[in-house]
Amino acid sequence: MRRAGIVPGFKRWMKTLAGAALACAAGWAGAQPGLPAELAAAWKQTKLPDSSLSLVVREVDGPELLSLNPAQPRNPASVMKLVTTWAALSELGPSYTWRTELLAEPGARPDARGVLPGPLYLRAGGDPMLMLQDLWTLLRELRLRGISQISDVIIDRSMFGQVQIDPGAFDGAADRPYNASPDALMVGFGASRLIFTPDPVARRWVPVMDPPLPGVTLEGQVEWSDVRCPGPPVVGTEPILSQQGVALRLSGKVAGSCGEFSLFRLALPQTEFAHSVLRYVWTQLGGTFTGQVRAGVVPAGAVPIASHESPPLSEVIRHINKRSNNVMARTLLLTLGAERGARPATVPASGQALAAVLARQGLSMPELVVDNGSGLSRNASVSAASLADMLQTAWRSAVMPEYLSSLAIVGVDGTVRRRLRNDAAQGMAHLKTGSLRDVRAIAGYVLGASGKRYVVVSMVNHEQAWSVRPFDDALVAWLAAR
Repeated sequence: MRRAGIVPGFKRWMKTLAGAALACAAGWAGAQPGLPAELAAAWKQTKLPDSSLSLVVREVDGPELLSLNPAQPRNPASVMKLVTTWAALSELGPSYTWRTELLAEPGARPDARGVLPGPLYLRAGGDPMLMLQDLWTLLRELRLRGISQISDVIIDRSMFGQVQIDPGAFDGAADRPYNASPDALMVGFGASRLIFTPDPVARRWVPVMDPPLPGVTLEGQVEWSDVRCPGPPVVGTEPILSQQGVALRLSGKVAGSCGEFSLFRLALPQTEFAHSVLRYVWTQLGGTFTGQVRAGVVPAGAVPIASHESPPLSEVIRHINKRSNNVMARTLLLTLGAERGARPATVPASGQALAAVLARQGLSMPELVVDNGSGLSRNASVSAASLADMLQTAWRSAVMPEYLSSLAIVGVDGTVRRRLRNDAAQGMAHLKTGSLRDVRAIAGYVLGASGKRYVVVSMVNHEQAWSVRPFDDALVAWLAAR
């Protein structure tokens, strides 16, 4: 009698277990088990399929709170910069710097007329933050040493190999700075500044290019409008190639009430831009050229005359992650390859060097395809679980403060400065965002109201990936309130 009574109950219990197992196996379909009600509602609003999302949320050095498709390789867009900057910071150290040097042949001294005998050598160090003013300061050192005339300038780019890219290859926008090619000598990211000054009397915009480059002109015009400034000006700058050089054809309409504004555009290949800027700055300093700017190698025994040292790596990665600078990230990956791989550095060899750095930290990340290191790629991939593991490793590191401070603060600065403003979550998360066509991603750390810290990774690959933003904001707000 007792045995007969137990069996039906046992069957019902097994049936309940089986149903629960099926529900778990179904992931978040329908009821989305394990997702808090407010997040479940936010996810439902996206109308995205569960299969498009990879999500991992963990308490730092604690339990996992949420997980969906954690091992699925995804394109992370610019969230890949977290991998590049972490590998470089942990391997090279926060005080690592890049050096750009000017050298001359042994015994070379300027004569009474300021003529430097023999060529001037420039050893390019791959500095991702060498700006126009830095080059000006470096060349001014020559003038301070009595040099006023130089013949040939030989630029040694042997730190990197053949790493130049076609800026228009990714999306056809060859004039946009985010598509700039990396180079061992990169000045101001290779971009020209276009300054638009309003002339209210003539009701027109006056464009000026800084620095002015030979063979580069501005054509067309931006129309004047009398309406109230609606927001950041939108100006077309179509590059037109001809036998005379490059013309940037301007178009668009901008309200005069917007006031003076600037745009940055690519007008020349990276190498040509650097050569032109070098000539321009030298002549602005009162110097003269009698030769050419060309590629070459610094000979053994060359004597240093002057040098420029970049900001430390800890500061450089703040620019890369907060502002999501692609060409700086590309250059940083190549630097890691040059320092821990083989010179001249190439993109494939640098990717291998990065993987070796992570492997020594116990991060195998078998699905990782770092590609160029910036995330501006259709081939890059990583899983949410691997990113979460890396973020956990970074948190336990001695250089965690430098890494954390490189991430944008939600509602405060960087790429998330406009998100969750005037919300309780403002200032409570350090995040990196990623955005490409069909890709949206966030990853980083969220500080909860309890004082607990959480690792969060969310990646969506779908043709309507843009619709995930409210869910991601709700996710960060939910964690900040815990």
